[in-house]
Amino acid sequence: MVIFPAIDIRDGKCVRLFKGDFAQETVYGDKPEEMALKWQALGGEFLHLVDLDGARAKKPVNLEVIKKIVAAVKIPVELGGGIRTMENIDEVLSLGVRRVILGSVAVQNPALVKEACAKYGDRIVVGIDAKDGIVAVDGWGVSGNVEASVLAKKMAEAGVKTIIYTDISRDGTLSGCNVEATAKLAEVSGINVVASGGVSNIEDIKALLPYADKGIEGVIVGKSIYTGSLDLQEAIRVAREA
Repeated sequence: MVIFPAIDIRDGKCVRLFKGDFAQETVYGDKPEEMALKWQALGGEFLHLVDLDGARAKKPVNLEVIKKIVAAVKIPVELGGGIRTMENIDEVLSLGVRRVILGSVAVQNPALVKEACAKYGDRIVVGIDAKDGIVAVDGWGVSGNVEASVLAKKMAEAGVKTIIYTDISRDGTLSGCNVEATAKLAEVSGINVVASGGVSNIEDIKALLPYADKGIEGVIVGKSIYTGSLDLQEAIRVAREA
């Protein structure tokens, strides 16, 4: 199982939000590329990047920062936030980003997801962000009026190989990952799922391990590694041993 250290970018800085609330922000550094190097040095194998400004603007905003991160590290990175068109996808991948994450557009324009998968294969990932099982879009501010499980099945049919599932009621809260919902999504969709939201400590990582051979391919860790409640090196070691 892969541990994905997260770097959320707003106004060019490395930040964390509480439940996706832009009014509840903590800044962890002015240079996200330096944070990327830190997580790489601690054993990170794949970085998860989010352009928070892009999510609100509905188009990529922090691409200069993304360029710096890609140039600084030797490990692959994935990026989500405001990627809504084929032109956006082409541009982001041309920067050296390994995978792009399509979120709101998966609900609003599923035909684009199918087109992108046909062109780029497994470099296309869909992010499903949900609360109480219902998908949220547009920076989590609007209901997508579709169940996460239904959307996951549609994305699998469109050619998507990996889904990132975030329980937004837990994101940034350190209250534990929603293992049950994540495992269910992997089961109903039949494709790989990356868990996200609420990871607090090593016990949360261990709770996911029984599902590593049942579709949960990894987990995104954010606030926990910034506050120190989770040791990234220990998490990677535990995940590898499993």
